[in-house]
Amino acid sequence: MKTISNTTSTIRTLIVDDEPLARKGIRVWLKSEHDIDIIGEANDGEEAVESIQKLKPDLLFLDVRMPGLDGFEVLERVAGAHMPLTIFVTAYDSHAIRAFEVNAVDYLLKPISQARLREALQRVRHELLLHDELEVSQNRLLRLLDVGATNTQFSRRFVVRDRDKFMIVVTDEIDWIESAANYVELHLGKKVFLLRETMRTLEARLDPNQFVRIHRSTIVNISRIKEITREWTGDFEVMLHDGTKLRMSRSYQDRLLT
Repeated sequence: MKTISNTTSTIRTLIVDDEPLARKGIRVWLKSEHDIDIIGEANDGEEAVESIQKLKPDLLFLDVRMPGLDGFEVLERVAGAHMPLTIFVTAYDSHAIRAFEVNAVDYLLKPISQARLREALQRVRHELLLHDELEVSQNRLLRLLDVGATNTQFSRRFVVRDRDKFMIVVTDEIDWIESAANYVELHLGKKVFLLRETMRTLEARLDPNQFVRIHRSTIVNISRIKEITREWTGDFEVMLHDGTKLRMSRSYQDRLLT
């Protein structure tokens, strides 16, 4: 999620609605909001889940009633590593209480007025500023932990945020790591934590005797690997002890197989 404390930063936004005119209307209203960057649209719940997981938006304009998955089911499917701020947009007022139970930033009724939309966006900006403040606290906590750490060039733990609390992730407990736009996802069993770091800088912080990059978007803990299978394409499939299957591209195979 990008900070808005700098005037050059933007809020990456995804619009989800099964009505093309509704999506177009939101686009038109957002044109005058210079910090909003519309990165995509989705016209049903399944497409929304795929787009959220792929694009990692900061903000989601989400219709409630759609074919297939409804808006609430979309949020259930993407709950975990990257949960965008959500503004529900609907023609029905009967879902408002449930919307705020799932921590929606706002709940807009169609047809949307510009004044009401701007009010919702101000709430989004406020939430993002709070996020920035928490991130500063997170960095301070990490520095304090590093003071008492063993003298080593590699990181032994990371501080991650889980909503409004901080958690300490010990490096040894990480199974594998996946890139996610400007973040990385730390996979620990069924748990996934988001860390604001690039794959390149994170790789430099990890012990190469323990963690190996097997793909431009994947780093794996060597001790978690159960078997490696060559595929007909020339790439390899890396299976972990918990059954997770990861792809290892040919350009990275020398790091693990030599």
